[in-house]
Amino acid sequence: MREPTGPSLLEPRGREGFITVRGARENNLRDVDVDVPRDAIVVFTGVSGSGKSSLAFGTIYGEAQRRYLESVAPYARRLIQAGGNPDVDEIGGLPPAVALQQRRGAPSSRSSVGTVTTLSNSLRMLFSRAGTYPEGVTQRLDSDSFSPNTAVGACPRCHGVGVVHDVTEDSLVPDPSLSIRDGAVAAWPGAWQGKNLRDVLVHLGYDVDTPWRDLPAADREWILFTDEQPVVQVTPQRDRNEKPYRGRFWSAKGHVLHTLASSQSQMMRARALRFTRTGPCPVCGGSGLTPGALAVTFAGQSIAAMNEAPMAALAEALRPAATLSDPTPALGDATSGESTDVAVTIAADLLRRLEVLLELGLGYLSLGRATPTLSSGEMQRLRIATQLRSGLFGVVYVLDEPSAGLHPADAEPLLEVLAALKASGNSVLVVEHDMDVARSADWLVDVGPLAGDGGGEVLYSGPPDGLTGVTGSVTAGFLGDDRAPARSSSPSQRRAPRGWLRLRGVSANNLHGIDVDVPLGVLTAVTGVSGSGKTTLVSRVLGDVVADHVRGGPAGTAEPAVTTGSAGEVGAGDGVGGADGQPAPAASVRSVEGLERLERMVRVDSRPIGRTPRSNLATYTGLFDAVRKTFAATDGARERGFDASRFSFNVEGGRCETCQGEGFVAVELLFLPGSYAPCPTCHGSRYNPETLEVTYRGKDVGEVLALSVDAALDFLADVPAAARRLAVLQQVGLGYLRLGQPAPELSGGEAQRIKLATELQRARRGHTLYLLDEPTTGLHPADVERLMAQLHALVADGATVVVVEHDMGVVAGADHVIDLGPSGGDAGGRVVAAGTPEDVAATAASVTAPYLTQQLGRAVP
Repeated sequence: MREPTGPSLLEPRGREGFITVRGARENNLRDVDVDVPRDAIVVFTGVSGSGKSSLAFGTIYGEAQRRYLESVAPYARRLIQAGGNPDVDEIGGLPPAVALQQRRGAPSSRSSVGTVTTLSNSLRMLFSRAGTYPEGVTQRLDSDSFSPNTAVGACPRCHGVGVVHDVTEDSLVPDPSLSIRDGAVAAWPGAWQGKNLRDVLVHLGYDVDTPWRDLPAADREWILFTDEQPVVQVTPQRDRNEKPYRGRFWSAKGHVLHTLASSQSQMMRARALRFTRTGPCPVCGGSGLTPGALAVTFAGQSIAAMNEAPMAALAEALRPAATLSDPTPALGDATSGESTDVAVTIAADLLRRLEVLLELGLGYLSLGRATPTLSSGEMQRLRIATQLRSGLFGVVYVLDEPSAGLHPADAEPLLEVLAALKASGNSVLVVEHDMDVARSADWLVDVGPLAGDGGGEVLYSGPPDGLTGVTGSVTAGFLGDDRAPARSSSPSQRRAPRGWLRLRGVSANNLHGIDVDVPLGVLTAVTGVSGSGKTTLVSRVLGDVVADHVRGGPAGTAEPAVTTGSAGEVGAGDGVGGADGQPAPAASVRSVEGLERLERMVRVDSRPIGRTPRSNLATYTGLFDAVRKTFAATDGARERGFDASRFSFNVEGGRCETCQGEGFVAVELLFLPGSYAPCPTCHGSRYNPETLEVTYRGKDVGEVLALSVDAALDFLADVPAAARRLAVLQQVGLGYLRLGQPAPELSGGEAQRIKLATELQRARRGHTLYLLDEPTTGLHPADVERLMAQLHALVADGATVVVVEHDMGVVAGADHVIDLGPSGGDAGGRVVAAGTPEDVAATAASVTAPYLTQQLGRAVP
């Protein structure tokens, strides 16, 4: 037998009871060695971009995932190899790992609370196997019949969406005094397409010069609603140079519905929606289900009613069945009923899982709530609850800022959940900026000292108390209870309003006829627990009312089709109302005063700046145009005949054709979620070798895209157009991001700050209202100070800024606070307190008050 020549693979490696990392070099990590304890709550802190996530997710979780997947089939193993391995010498003592990361991208409106938690699956099974069917029905429906996302379950009228778009003569022809030539059929497209339809009508013998109201009723009906599409030879009447052509006719209804069904342009869809009358499907009542599925009940309710009920009410409806003591055996047909052992088993399982969600403060959500309407904090808690219910033992849970988007009152149950995961025999690694979470940890790992190239070192690893003595740590100054960020202005520094925007009778979602006064010329923080109505009030109602006014519409109406453009400017863009272009439920405002004081509005949200690696920071902000022109002006580019387009990774010629200029290729993992891996040809540079031969100050264009904002600011200092944009990005705390950072890698908070930076580059004009939804998400307290300095500078320049925010430091530093609540869902939606931070802190009914009082006590004068 051959003697072993080295250490046995079966021998334990590393420090007992610890996960030992040696030589970690992922991203900006500098040969990091660190030991973190198992069976403990370990928090990774440091400024944004310091390397926390690279250590926790990229290295520790990445290695755990690689080891697990190496045990599966060779084919899957080859795919995982293509995804890359963590750059680390060795990791010892590493159990299996589960990652709970922040939501990326924009999920479909068909994704809901029930689908994310898988509770919908169990509820459908409950109705299928134990529901009460109508009398005379013996054939039991399959569980898929209770899902609007399946062919057998979707309502035939609305195809499972629950909403129908219809048109009427009034919606298609808003001004019947006009003739067709003058634009009476407003729903038709403009420019040449509209002229083509008019010319076709002329050749078909219809009158296009008589006022619409005077046309025969039969003609009006055919023009607007016919399904016919006649094709005629059209000879242009007014343009002698245009040749005859064969033109096809589309009715106004056909054009609108075809646009909604097939157009990929959000702007065209938004325009088409203006000419529809939208409402719940008359067949399914908005549930998206077939009549047969809706006829089945459990506890006296249909599955649609249970999907729409708050989870707290759903739990109570299921409790009698879940606690039934003497169930009967289940039958194999529809007569089985609700008192069987199957009903008890399924109902009891549902109840146990619901109770975990109730403990996390999510009882106000319904299973049917679409995930695009959830905050990142709500999504994070849903995922944590799912894992807590799984009952795993000996697992490493790696969490990405679980407190993001949470009010301090909501964060307290979160800490209890983390403790429960630990008590169940698991290790919990948390990447976090919330100092309350950091103080509650068993162990801290502080990474820094700065971001990007200035970070990547472990400054401290040990109990939380020990960090305060580390002089090089930025986090240390924010950790102690007796030390606080100096970002809370004193009462003497608060600005006085220069006017008021008064909204009366606001109704939307859980806001029911409330009155809200928004001061102008100051910084206002809107706060309250999750689900209290903050985002509905600010991003939807207030934003839509002001946007409608700025566009010249009737004052005082909240039109769902009003959104912001990609760069933050008002316009008809994506996100028309609800998700996937579906209109949001109707919102109304009885009256508005003060709109005349506002000339412009910018609504900055956390939606992604792009969906693929092709979208990135450099292209979105426009600074890459300056970079490409700079490279095109070099001697090397001139010698080769390269213009600026050669340095675009979206154009053939200069880009790498293997990855089509994305720098990444999609890696399909079959039974696992797909991912992106660096392109094997260009290794992530995006360009072909000939393009990379051209350099500027010693770097090719791929290397420039790999620079951080901080590094690029120095490198491109002599390119004014790029330097200005880079300086603003640095000022909002994004100096650590790479210029070519793919959009899917950006958090919602980062996407929001990129949009804000893009807006800040614009020349100031008029009195502008800025609306931001939790802009501090994902920011270290030190970076929050920099961001707030920019927002206060906007106010100093004469703007009005309204932020939805949970960070008590930001709330305490605002000029005015509007606190909604007192709870979430139906128990919220009211203005609990409004005034200065001191006024709100003194309001006994406010859940925010004690946390705000504590922050004001820490404030540095």
